[in-house]
Amino acid sequence: MPVTAVPIPELRDAMLARCDDLGFEARHARILTDHFLDAELCGATGQGVERLRWLAGFDHPPVAADPHLVERLDGVARYDAGGGLGYVALAEALTRELADPPAGARLVVVSDCFPTGRLGHFADRAARHGLVCLLMATSTPRIAHPDGGPPMLGTNPLCLGLPGAPDPTVVDVSMGRVTYGAVLKAAATGVPLPAGAAIRPDGTRTDDPIAVTGQGAGIVPFGADQAYKGFALALLVELLCGALAGPEGHSAVMLLARPHAIPTASIRRLLDDRRFPGERSAATLAAARARGQVDLPDDLWAWVSGGG
Repeated sequence: MPVTAVPIPELRDAMLARCDDLGFEARHARILTDHFLDAELCGATGQGVERLRWLAGFDHPPVAADPHLVERLDGVARYDAGGGLGYVALAEALTRELADPPAGARLVVVSDCFPTGRLGHFADRAARHGLVCLLMATSTPRIAHPDGGPPMLGTNPLCLGLPGAPDPTVVDVSMGRVTYGAVLKAAATGVPLPAGAAIRPDGTRTDDPIAVTGQGAGIVPFGADQAYKGFALALLVELLCGALAGPEGHSAVMLLARPHAIPTASIRRLLDDRRFPGERSAATLAAARARGQVDLPDDLWAWVSGGG
């Protein structure tokens, strides 16, 4: 597919302008742009600029609003986003918590928000403030049982961020064979999914992304012949978020804590130069920043820049 090398500042300005066109106020536009641009530069293109075009595809773009603090107890802060965009709700809740960080640990619950996007974006931010961040979120049903049936669980990512030098360690994993962002990208570009990545209600496999976006198939949990383990982890996130935020709507749960130790170096030594989770994203981000530009599909850049 033809691509255009777009200077990062030019892309950022174009995205901010598109957010303004969609009616987002300036502060929320910056949050959305930062999130999507960070994902794009990290190589998580399914969570990147394409997601801005996805938002624009709604007849009425989802509301971006600051979350309301419901209660603050010892070790717990609860926010209600009122059905607003998770990108904004989680970013704003994190901003408030980082302004008054826990001396020990604090559980932060953000209810009724969707989508939250790339959780590594938030975990990295918390880790740069010296905190361990364990973060999870639920979403619209996308994952089906490994034996078939309708989509019943979100891809329900789980993410950990640890402080470090020169950069934090971030491990971010979704419970699907592919992310829903990858499905959206495949559908937009006409590319099939990896073989067997989706499953129809009757248990047959498909690589058609349109079958997933049209709710005619669900994403298979990760794990190949042990996909029930990926399903169990997605269920774990669903149950924990539901227990803490309530069963209605989607939610995010974040644990912020002061680290007692940072075990990353010892684990890296055990890996003996084998790839550490998160390294590829970090390297892709560093390369994009050094290059000063990012490759976008021509049609996507035309849309972002107002020519499509």
